[in-house]
Amino acid sequence: RKIPMRMCVGCKKSKDKRELIRIVRTPDNELELDSTGKKSGRGAYICPTIGCLEKALKNRGLEKSLKQAVDRGIFEKIRKKLE
Repeated sequence: RKIPMRMCVGCKKSKDKRELIRIVRTPDNELELDSTGKKSGRGAYICPTIGCLEKALKNRGLEKSLKQAVDRGIFEKIRKKLE
């Protein structure tokens, strides 16, 4: 059976989709953490490590993937989930 692979916006490595955290831009242009992986909207994936979160913040990978400016609040939500 084929395993779906996605690329982390921080470290740029392809990993199993279930290992990554999905951030979704909903049709209402709101950003949410998607624990199910099935919410509708444009998604971006990130590794569940602080290092990848810092890289995504530094290289603006999350903003490029979601095609929208990302406020610090979503980064804080992800950081709390990782800790």
